Amino acid sequence: MRDYKKYDVWNLAHAITKDIYLVSQNFPREELFGLTSQIRRAAISIPSNIAEGCGRGSDKEFARFVEISIGSTNETEYQLFLAFDLNFIDLENYELLAERLNILRQKLIQLRKKLLE
Repeated sequence: MRDYKKYDVWNLAHAITKDIYLVSQNFPREELFGLTSQIRRAAISIPSNIAEGCGRGSDKEFARFVEISIGSTNETEYQLFLAFDLNFIDLENYELLAERLNILRQKLIQLRKKLLE
């Protein structure tokens, strides 16, 4: 069984998730069950699926969970854009998190390709 904590993609996803939680603390209170909840669930899905995939028996199964993580990265990126567009976060935080999500997506795509070779 793989140790998900040893994967760079998991560590990056975990760090981004923590930052999403911190940034979303400043979202309007009326968004608690809306965008705040949604962006947090999407972000936490990224490292969670990597961790779950590490517990699977084959590279093909692990690759499927990495693929789900890629989708959650896309979802988080859009919700981050929406939060910026609604002025819930500033440009600096938006650009920093968007760039880190893009790097994470690229690393996840590379990992998926490796697993399917």
